Amino acid sequence: MAEVKLVRVSKVFQRGNVGVRNVTFEVADGEFCVILGPSGCGKTTTLRLIAGLEYPTEGEIYIGGKLVNNVEPKDREIAMVFQNYALYPHMTVYDNMAFGLKMRKIPREEIHKRIMEAATLLDIQQLLDRKPRELSGGQRQRVAVGRVIVRNPKVFLFDEPLSNLDAKMRVKMRAELARIHRQLKTTTVYVTHDQVEAMTLGQKIVLMKDGEIQQIGDPLSLYDYPVNRFVAGFIGSPPMNFFEGELAEENGRLVFNFLLGKFYVPEEVSSKVKSGIASRKVVLGVRPEEVVLGDGEFAAQVDFAELLGNETIVYLKVGDSVLNVRVPSSFSAEPGETVKFKFTSKVHLFDRETEVSLLSSSNS
Repeated sequence: MAEVKLVRVSKVFQRGNVGVRNVTFEVADGEFCVILGPSGCGKTTTLRLIAGLEYPTEGEIYIGGKLVNNVEPKDREIAMVFQNYALYPHMTVYDNMAFGLKMRKIPREEIHKRIMEAATLLDIQQLLDRKPRELSGGQRQRVAVGRVIVRNPKVFLFDEPLSNLDAKMRVKMRAELARIHRQLKTTTVYVTHDQVEAMTLGQKIVLMKDGEIQQIGDPLSLYDYPVNRFVAGFIGSPPMNFFEGELAEENGRLVFNFLLGKFYVPEEVSSKVKSGIASRKVVLGVRPEEVVLGDGEFAAQVDFAELLGNETIVYLKVGDSVLNVRVPSSFSAEPGETVKFKFTSKVHLFDRETEVSLLSSSNS
């Protein structure tokens, strides 16, 4: 078994700077877990704590059921892929992949076998005699991945491995990493700030902010049931739209009063709203695909339309803010044109002060 478990882990650096605070989560054996969050949220610190490159101030870290707080990195049976590839420039691809195994006194025949198996898996057999300077960014990343595969570790650790690649190569490498995980089924902890990477790769997402975990769950759980406004706004592209207003009750129905008028909260949503929140200042959240243009009780001017081929993102002026709307590419509207719109029943409500979701299913 190669599960990874963190229990109330905190890391405080010099001068009292808190890297992570009270972090608790578990990665099951063979699971692909993504630690996601903005810059400075503590995700890389968490990965370095698992790797043994940092030691926790408080809490416990387990790998394969073994407490590893004071275990050296080389003895944790983990392998790490860094953002900058960290390949030896004077060595060939073959020698880069073999170096760690040679240091561990692995027999030459076994080294060759592991390298050829990894090279076949990654489709880099033809690159084994080249040096890093002769490789593209995507090829270098494959070599970096191959170097950790040959070690047969219990856990793979990835620290934003695709951030140096262009957009097209990132998409290709995401598919490669997903395929490799399906074949090897090695426990994987992957750090990224890119929510698209997290949604496409992760079986579990640990979303962090300011050194603390905001929510843990599978990608669709975070997308459909965000526990607070931060999670709702961070997951999804374009991001969720937010409107400040007040909830009231009219004739037994919840109504949201805001700058565009009244929005009667659908029964599917109001039935999940915690009791006793009428006459409360709240924030309404609506994803771009849950705004329907062409008909409805609200109206706004088109600011800009972004044609993406398979779809169009329309930006509407709503007071001092902008409303993002996802529509089919066939939709046509000119800047300055007034369009009507409405919201579907899939909306979210958050407390304006605490920013916590007011929907009971989001907090269960």
